[in-house]
Amino acid sequence: MVRGMASEVSKASDPANTPDSARTDVTSALLSGGTYRSLGEQRLSPKEERFERARRTVGFVLAPLIVGIFLLLPTGLEPNQHKLAAILLGVVVLWVCEPVPIPAGGLIGIALIVLLGVAPADEVLAPFGTSTVFVFIGAFILAQAMLRHGLAKRFAFRILSLPGVGKSAARVVWAFGLITVLLSAFITNTTTVAMLLPTAVGILGVIAELVRRHQSTNAPFDPLRLRIGVALLLMLAYGSSVGGLLTPIGSAPNLIGRAIIEDTTGTRISFLDWFLMALPLCLALFVVLAVVLLLLNRPELKRLSGIEEYVAQEREKLGTLSRAERNTLIAFTVTVGLWIAPGFVALIAGSESAAYDAVSQHLDEGIVAVFGAALLFFLPTNWSRREFTLTWTDASKIDWGTILLFGSGIIFGSLLESTKLAERIGQGAANALGLGTGIAILIFSVALAVLVSETTSNTAAAAVVVPILIPVAAQAGVDPFVPALAATFAVSLGFMLPVSTPQNAIVYGSGAVPITKMVRSGFAFDLLGIILVVLIMPATIALVGLG
Repeated sequence: MVRGMASEVSKASDPANTPDSARTDVTSALLSGGTYRSLGEQRLSPKEERFERARRTVGFVLAPLIVGIFLLLPTGLEPNQHKLAAILLGVVVLWVCEPVPIPAGGLIGIALIVLLGVAPADEVLAPFGTSTVFVFIGAFILAQAMLRHGLAKRFAFRILSLPGVGKSAARVVWAFGLITVLLSAFITNTTTVAMLLPTAVGILGVIAELVRRHQSTNAPFDPLRLRIGVALLLMLAYGSSVGGLLTPIGSAPNLIGRAIIEDTTGTRISFLDWFLMALPLCLALFVVLAVVLLLLNRPELKRLSGIEEYVAQEREKLGTLSRAERNTLIAFTVTVGLWIAPGFVALIAGSESAAYDAVSQHLDEGIVAVFGAALLFFLPTNWSRREFTLTWTDASKIDWGTILLFGSGIIFGSLLESTKLAERIGQGAANALGLGTGIAILIFSVALAVLVSETTSNTAAAAVVVPILIPVAAQAGVDPFVPALAATFAVSLGFMLPVSTPQNAIVYGSGAVPITKMVRSGFAFDLLGIILVVLIMPATIALVGLG
């Protein structure tokens, strides 16, 4: 696969040689909703396939074994707490080892919760009807339209065409990072990376050809081992995680953590509140990310030629804005406008005013998301043929797996709280580690979230970590809002390994990012990310007036 990718990169150095079929295949894959794929659905090297097969086989054996053994252990927990802890441990193994797709692992856990009598079915399944689930559905349908009609790709090439960007390797990395951050604020991180990867490979191909020309003819040359390639592709992977923090809908852990925090603390976090809190942190993370990647992976060439021509050719192929793109832009703008409207009313009239209460009640984020998505089925692209911006066939291909995983995560979070298992775990952790101050709990929360996110999905990490941290803070007499919200942000900072996030796996699978470079760059950014979250989050939360 690696050598095959080398051939693809080489061909990509000439945009004219990039086959249209490759683009069609990529687009089809993006629109298929296939986030959680089996081994047979992936292209893996023999070494990768052996590792994945062993990991998943271990999960098949270890998950039921852990559940059974833990149920037999004398833990001193109450019966419901004991059974919930056993089920959660088994589900975490399923999430980490993936013997079944991650959403299916959550559903297995939900079934066991009811079958073992931890809670009745109606109570367990109630979170699937929450407003946040419909935020997911509406946002995913809007993102599907942006991908389906090329609006996201148009935006990416528009940024790359800015004057001077294509003349410097560092500027290309910065600009590509900016594109990734902005897109992933509204489109899922994995989709953003998968969508932009062909563009990144095309740009890398042009740069690789320039590097080859500047080297001695006898010098060994491997386009998959360029430092600029590592910087560009890791900026794509890591930048999507940074951008996903910018809005509540940018990443699944955001919505899970927010829902748990709101249910537990009673403090509502609006779309605008979240954006204002996240903006300073995202700016700082983005700047640090670009500096770290360019320092650790210094580009072989500082000055470039040919990138601007490549971008210009791609923009010309897109043509003028189509009716479908205009309609998608209208639906997207209306949705975001209605999402932030309550925040502006709060700024003008105050969060305690009748006007704010009325607007918030009517502009529920889930209802707004569904309304914005519904516009895509009303705005016509060809009225005479009764064709509209999106068909239900297109909309039905959204990532239902993530929606199911989100619901599962909220269920486990709510049961950890209602059975008081999270409180028992929190008290034990606080006593064992001597966590008695707000800063100690904040550092522990952020570090734990990053550590867990390195070994399992960010969504699963949020569902497990956030409910535990709230009673840790309460045990120490500290307001849990700040450490819980900081942990919600921190679970998106898993950067060291291909298994840490799907976007890491995607760029690693390109063959242009050696594992040693990913670990080195990811470890540096993990440490700096922890520091930035600890330093910035308390201040931005206070400025917004929450916590």
